[in-house]
Amino acid sequence: MSPWISAFRPRTLPLALASILTGGFLAKATGHFNGPVVALAALTTILLQILSNLANDYGDSQNGADSVHRQGPQRAVQSGAITPAEMKRAMWGFGAAALLSGVALLLLALGLAGAWVLLAFFVLGLAAIWAAVNYTAGSNPYGYAGLGDLSVFLFFGIVGVCGTYFLQAYSQEHTLAHALPLTVLLPAAALGCFATAVLNVNNIRDIVSDKLAGKITVPVRLGPGHARRYHWLLLLLGVGCAVLYVALTYHSPWQWLFVLSLPLFAFNGLQVWQRQESMRLDPLLKQMALSTLVFTVLFGLGQVL
Repeated sequence: MSPWISAFRPRTLPLALASILTGGFLAKATGHFNGPVVALAALTTILLQILSNLANDYGDSQNGADSVHRQGPQRAVQSGAITPAEMKRAMWGFGAAALLSGVALLLLALGLAGAWVLLAFFVLGLAAIWAAVNYTAGSNPYGYAGLGDLSVFLFFGIVGVCGTYFLQAYSQEHTLAHALPLTVLLPAAALGCFATAVLNVNNIRDIVSDKLAGKITVPVRLGPGHARRYHWLLLLLGVGCAVLYVALTYHSPWQWLFVLSLPLFAFNGLQVWQRQESMRLDPLLKQMALSTLVFTVLFGLGQVL
C-alpha cells in the first residue's frame, strides 16, 4: 500500500461519514433532505478527517507518541516513508481543500441571506480545521491534555449530525424556527459517544507509549481497568440516546430497526474488557467503527421507512 494511502487511514473515513449520513437520514424523515448539501458535507468531512489523520501522524512523530514503544501500526513519518516537510505540505493542501469545500457548502445551503448564520458556520468550519490539526500537532496539542474525547464527541457527533441537518432544513425553510429540533441532539449524542468509543479503544491500546510521551489521554488518567468501564459507559449512553429519541418521536415500529446493531456493540464491549494485550485491541478499532456505520444505516432507515 502506498505510504500516502496508509497515512490517510481509510478505515477512519466511514466513521467520519456516519454523522453526515445520520443528519441526512433525519432530514429525509422530516422532508428537508437536500442531496447536494449532504454530498458537499460528506466531501468536507472526508477532507477534514484526512487532514486530522495526517496531522496526527506528523504530531505524534514530533512529540514522541509514535516511538518504539507504540503497539499500533507504524506511522508514515515515524517510519521515514514520508518526511516531516512532505507531511506538512500535505496538511496545508488538505486544509485549503477543506476550507474551499466548506465555503462552497455554506454558500450552497445558506446563500448570502442571513449573513450572521453564514458567519457563524464559517467560524465553526475554521474551528473544525483548527481541531483537526491541533489534536496532536502544534506547540500545545490538546490531545496530549486528554481533551481528544470531548473534541471527538462534539465534531463527530453534535456538530456533524446537527450541522448537516440544520444546513438542509435552513436551505429550504430560510428560517431558524424549524431548522433544528432539539430532539436531533439525541442521535447526535449517540454518534458522538460511539465515535469517542473508537478513540477510547485506540487510547487503551496506546497507554504505555502515550504515558512515556507525556500524552495524558483519558485511559492514561483512568488506568486500564477504569478505561474499560468508561468504554462500556460510552456504549450504553449511545444506545440510550437512540432509544430515547425513538421514544420521543415514535411513529413506526421500523424506528427500532437499529436494535439489530446492538449485538455488535455488545461484542465490542466484551472484547475490549477481555483483551488485555495491547496488540489484540487493534482489530476492535475497525470493528467499532464498522459497528457505528451499521448502526447509522439501520437507525437512519428506520426513521424514513
